[in-house]
Amino acid sequence: MADPIEPSTSSSDPNSVPITTAILHPRREPFEHGLLTIQKLIFNDPVQALTPLKQKFASPSTQRVDSAALAELLQISFDHSRLVLETLASVLHSESDPLVTALPDDVDSIGADLRDLILFLYIQSYKRLLPRSHKDSAAVADVWPSMSAFDGYLSALSPLQLVRSNSRRFMPSQADEEAHQLSYLQKHLANILSLLSEHVEGESEESLVLTMEGFEHLGFLIQFGDKGSERVPLSQAAPFFANSDPDMPAAPVPVSQVHDWLLQTIASSLESITEKVSAKENGSPSGSDQDVAMADASPSSAKASPSARSPCFVEGVSKSSYVKQASDLKSSSVKVINCHDSTIYILAPLRYAIIYGCSDATIVLGAVGKAVRVEHCERVHVIIAAKRVCIANCRECVFFLGVNQRPLFVGDNHKLMVSEPTTFIVYMLDMGPHACSALHVGENVIKFGYCFLKFYQVAPYNTYYSQLEEHLTEVGIVSTINRWDEALSISVIDPHDSLSHPAGVSDAQSESATCLDPDQFTDFLIPNWFENESTGLTKDNPFPLPDAYMTSQQRNQKNLSEIQQMLREASLEENRKRELSSALHVYFKDWLYGKSIISIFFVKFIFTFPYVVVFIIVYSRL
Repeated sequence: MADPIEPSTSSSDPNSVPITTAILHPRREPFEHGLLTIQKLIFNDPVQALTPLKQKFASPSTQRVDSAALAELLQISFDHSRLVLETLASVLHSESDPLVTALPDDVDSIGADLRDLILFLYIQSYKRLLPRSHKDSAAVADVWPSMSAFDGYLSALSPLQLVRSNSRRFMPSQADEEAHQLSYLQKHLANILSLLSEHVEGESEESLVLTMEGFEHLGFLIQFGDKGSERVPLSQAAPFFANSDPDMPAAPVPVSQVHDWLLQTIASSLESITEKVSAKENGSPSGSDQDVAMADASPSSAKASPSARSPCFVEGVSKSSYVKQASDLKSSSVKVINCHDSTIYILAPLRYAIIYGCSDATIVLGAVGKAVRVEHCERVHVIIAAKRVCIANCRECVFFLGVNQRPLFVGDNHKLMVSEPTTFIVYMLDMGPHACSALHVGENVIKFGYCFLKFYQVAPYNTYYSQLEEHLTEVGIVSTINRWDEALSISVIDPHDSLSHPAGVSDAQSESATCLDPDQFTDFLIPNWFENESTGLTKDNPFPLPDAYMTSQQRNQKNLSEIQQMLREASLEENRKRELSSALHVYFKDWLYGKSIISIFFVKFIFTFPYVVVFIIVYSRL
């Protein structure tokens, strides 16, 4: 029997394909947060469309493309051109790129590196992986409204369908998505390399080479290093650049050699992923599960690290509260999926976050330095401090935003009719040890419960926790800049997701968000569960409120203080106080049970704080 061949990184033939043991993975960020629904960026032939861009800016003195030049070349608006640059900056692989470190006012003039921009525009043709078929499609067909002549279309995936589909059993796993992304890169690799390549002077047009610098830009799409390990620099993983002298520029490599090596590496990685998926489906304990939910994972004392490749999952939380701090996270990326009738707190500095398929919930994200995506959610209140946020296909939702860039709204964020508004004010007769938390949490949670929204709405950021300012600084969010009310709405149809619309439906602009009425605005106080462990100095909302919201907040606080004082001074005997409290609890619970969108949290609140007396004040009937 012949001895096994040892892996080698060298060969006597300079054009041969070296054998490598490196494991290649796609970078998820460009595919999850970098796809835009701008029709003019979807090219039937990306090479033909992007070659003029390459030719115009290929000279060494013009390697960066600013907003004006990009808008002119692609025939898009300046707003969309700026959006392209901001989105690219949020998913770039290099933290030292000038576009990543640019101040907001300098983004347009600094522009993007030509090669990164080409790769970003090329993958706009990517199609997301379809969910697996449901065994009983008729069982979920009645959950989401059918298409009508008035609606044009409605999203095919609703949060309630996800519930009936038994969580993510029918959704693509992380391994499935990774294999799909690698297959896409495998199919388009020749085109991508041709756009990054250079011609050799004096040689034929077919003689294309790739410099080490050009090869490094492939790091926008791919990376080496398995989960839990340090990421390997791209040029060090490639045998033709691995031993280059740092003091001398490496010789360019024929594109054909790079192409063959990458094809071999991708094929090997796909085979490895397939083996892991098969082992997992067969129940083998040796199968590596990349889809560990945070709810099932043991807490870690290590802070979230940007080098951690796989995201943490908060999945399937129902009718409960869920809290995670920075010390509990093993990754700097979080996905909140399929959570219902719950309150979720992720109080940590993050790079990326995705909220998908949630309903009747309140979700608080700490500081997200790169991008947040909220998709297919119903009746969810999201409180976000982030660099940028994209909201797609959400209904009856309210977003309390502290964002440095314009919020992006895409897809079918559908409007509903409005019901009578009711405000609830919570007062305390017996000031227990948690009185302050009970007062503010109860007031906000109850207020969230009554909202039937005419449109999806946006409002300024409305909360804080002790380490918020520290986390904002850590991820690079500037609290003095909040563009919450400058929403940018683009295409209803998502060309990357064939499930979000039926074939043949014409496109239109997504509905614009409306601003929450200042009279409906209130602070959301996060309970201080970890008071003894807290070392933060944040004592108030770091994002300044607009005058109208500040005035409303001050008026509400004044009215609350006056009525609290009036109740304290009321000469009621203890037995009469208990009778009054019991009667109000009974009427309040009866009222809540009669409402169609009651959240279990409201009822739990009543039983958790029996010393709270609730007065219901109904006003401003529309």
